[in-house]
Amino acid sequence: MNETGANTAPCARAPAPSREAVRARISVCLVFAIMGSAVGGWSARVPEVRHAVGMGEAAWGLANTASTGGDLVALALVTVLIGQTGIRRMSWAGAALLLVNAPLMASASTPVALIAGLATWGFAASLLSVPMNAQAVEVERSYGRPLLSGFHASFSIAVLCGGLLGTLAAALGVTPATQMAVTSLVLGASLVATGRWLPDQRPAPRDRGAEGPMRRIRRRVTPRLLLLAVIAFQASFIEGAVTQWSAIYAADTLGLASASAAAVYTTYAVAMAVTRLRGDWLTERLGRRRMLRLCSLAAGFGAVAVVAWPHPATAFGGFALLGLGIACVTPMAFAVAGNQPGLTAGEGVSVAVVGQWPGFLLAPPVIGALAGQWGLRAALATLLVAVLGVAIAARAVPQ
Repeated sequence: MNETGANTAPCARAPAPSREAVRARISVCLVFAIMGSAVGGWSARVPEVRHAVGMGEAAWGLANTASTGGDLVALALVTVLIGQTGIRRMSWAGAALLLVNAPLMASASTPVALIAGLATWGFAASLLSVPMNAQAVEVERSYGRPLLSGFHASFSIAVLCGGLLGTLAAALGVTPATQMAVTSLVLGASLVATGRWLPDQRPAPRDRGAEGPMRRIRRRVTPRLLLLAVIAFQASFIEGAVTQWSAIYAADTLGLASASAAAVYTTYAVAMAVTRLRGDWLTERLGRRRMLRLCSLAAGFGAVAVVAWPHPATAFGGFALLGLGIACVTPMAFAVAGNQPGLTAGEGVSVAVVGQWPGFLLAPPVIGALAGQWGLRAALATLLVAVLGVAIAARAVPQ
């Protein structure tokens, strides 16, 4: 296939970006930060909100299926509309809904209100995910060099900052609703100020205007896009498993105190954020395929360290290596998916996002079921299988 400037040979230097491209990059970074701050801020206040509505663990787990339902509805809608509707409008709608819903969900006082908020949360997040990544691809194309990892770094850093802000707000006695409302106001004002800079995607070819929705969807089912969806799934599976089980493994299997166990996950998250900050620089020099294989190697060493040597030192080091190795995998998959011939950026990215979505959802229960049979340490060996899957599917990524 003909590669765009974003997929040029390693070390090729692109011309300086235009003023419009720089502005677009700033605005898309803000959209990624909106998503990340919402995730981090909400996660830090979940225990208080759950207690306020009187939900036990089982009820809370059931309530979260509402978020999954919202995800599914939005993904189906986006998959059908993405080639025909401007991604700027979709991005605006998803970000606005996320910002408005966050304080309402945090102020829920009944289970019904919380379930409605969770369903809206899932819908808004999935409505935003495809267009914001497609916009990142458009900005990357205008720069002529890799940028996707940097956008995902904005998300990762915002998650960490949102979590820290939530922790600080809780310590100061600020209610979850107040915290989320202030955050939404600040980010919403920033979005209004920079939203006109958000890029839109190139329109679909004119001769496709009469195609039905199913024909447009079938056009995206190509071997390369399916392999990219597999890569996104495997990376998402690893992220979901580590997010839900790393601290539990450190506490229950290794016997670490709660604070130390939480620090194991924090180490992973920080390693991921830092790597994403430098990921584009490395990708530009190594090429995407070499970079992906190097990432797989690092993540593989991390998974082996965690499973083979159950010790606090290898837990910290192993999960850090997993964060380092997996950090740039999804951004690279999205970047390639958004540059497929005959498809808009949004259409290509939508396939990778649909592949990514079940990974994060399935990882926690799969690890839990395996842990119930053979123990958590053995269950975490699935991480190595997922890393191997990424390495094998790397052939879908151009050099």
